[in-house]
Amino acid sequence: MGRERTTAALGRLERALARIEASAVASRTPAPGAEDVDTLRRNHLALRAKVEGAIGEIDRLLDTQGRV
Repeated sequence: MGRERTTAALGRLERALARIEASAVASRTPAPGAEDVDTLRRNHLALRAKVEGAIGEIDRLLDTQGRV
């Protein structure tokens, strides 16, 4: 009887360890789409900088036209 309890306890420990290991692996894995979000953020910032530059150039052109 003691041997059966020990075997059952070892089985529970092994299953618990497997769940802990799976959880550790899952926590190191980036969330699905995380890389896509970072890429979108970088692209957004780059596009925003270009648009701000273009608007600044348009403002300068309009200001120059107003003086002529």
